[in-house]
Amino acid sequence: MEFFIPILIIGLAIAVILLCRELASTRDSLVAKEKNLSESTQQVNQLQQRLKPVTDIEVEVKRIASERAELMNKIAETRDSYREKRALLDKLVKEAAIYDEEIKLAELGFYKPHFDFDASEVYKGRITQNREKQKQLVSDKTAIRSLSDWYLEGSKAKGRAMINRAIRLTARAFNNECSTAVANVRWNNVKRMEARVEKAFEAINKMNESTQIIISRDDLRLKIEEIRLTYEWHLKRQDEKEEQREARRLQREEAKLQREAEKAASEEEKYQRLLDQARQQAEGTSETEKLAMEREIERLNEQLAEAHGKAERAKSMAEQTRVGYVYVISNIGSFGPGVYKIGMSRRVDPSERVKELGDASVPFAFDTHAMIYSTDAPTLEKLLHEAFSEHRVNMVNNRKEFFRVGLEAIRDEVRKSFPEAAFLEAPEAQEYNETIAMAEAAAQSNPVESQVVAQFPEEI
Repeated sequence: MEFFIPILIIGLAIAVILLCRELASTRDSLVAKEKNLSESTQQVNQLQQRLKPVTDIEVEVKRIASERAELMNKIAETRDSYREKRALLDKLVKEAAIYDEEIKLAELGFYKPHFDFDASEVYKGRITQNREKQKQLVSDKTAIRSLSDWYLEGSKAKGRAMINRAIRLTARAFNNECSTAVANVRWNNVKRMEARVEKAFEAINKMNESTQIIISRDDLRLKIEEIRLTYEWHLKRQDEKEEQREARRLQREEAKLQREAEKAASEEEKYQRLLDQARQQAEGTSETEKLAMEREIERLNEQLAEAHGKAERAKSMAEQTRVGYVYVISNIGSFGPGVYKIGMSRRVDPSERVKELGDASVPFAFDTHAMIYSTDAPTLEKLLHEAFSEHRVNMVNNRKEFFRVGLEAIRDEVRKSFPEAAFLEAPEAQEYNETIAMAEAAAQSNPVESQVVAQFPEEI
């Protein structure tokens, strides 16, 4: 037993030593791990510090994405709201257009004629017929009618009296609107007046839905027809006035041609008398005087020949209604470059007509590019007008003979019938060019002022 105890103590000591060593090893390991953990913690902290901006960016990106989604939703809502309001605005503008005289004609379209009568009196007769038809509808009680029988206080008679009053009120409202449209119809509002009557028709019928009183389509059709007839009647009257003015102008030209023919004939007779007198005087003169008289006779012969030719042309033009000149002229100072007037004159001296066109109504005189003599001037003029019809400056009134086209095109078209026709390519435009030169000189006379003005644009 005594022997066993020391052995036990030794074993315990060894075990304690081994345990201490193991504990020391474990401690060292823990210390190392703690050191490694500390280093790792530092690295993690450093890494977190380095990743913090990235984390902030991710948070910011998420925030911005959320705000963007919210803004996109608001934009979509705003667009939907705008679309609805714009549709309402367009509707209101269209409704207001039929009462607004300042809105452009193009917004309601151009008017296309519905009738083709030869004289304004025919239009006037059709307007009378139209109004008779309207009166007949009223007499037949089909212009405005009620679709139902009504009772008032149990009485059908009282109900009928109430409906009759409502019909008369409806007729007065609709007829007043239509009468206003007819009275005010003009070239720039005829489509608007039609729309105005149709709008009144729809609005009044809608207000009368509860009483079932309606304006008939036949009545509306006659009202629209009256507007169109009235408008086209005005147009035809204007055309007739212009035709009468043109006829009076042609009559004046005819009378002037006759006077010019008589004057040319008188001039020819005068030179013939002078020539006869000179020949008689030459018979009994000396040789020296005879030579002088022969030179005078030769001069008078030339003047007589010229007077005879002029008299023959004047007589021919007075007797023939189609002989004349077709002229091509321009006025760059008044209408700008590339605009030419193609017209006709039957005067012996057509330049007089060109001078008349350049009177006080335009700021500068016309330049003549061509003057073509023709035995059928109206046909040549018509051919040229048809060739350049798409280039008219005024597409509505064909009596306005101005065309926006190149002079070469006009020259080529003329030379199809008159190969030798002479053309002056460049306009002289003397007064216009002198005016431009004076304006430029005036601008250069004060260069300091010009430089100051040039520093500031006309628009910003």
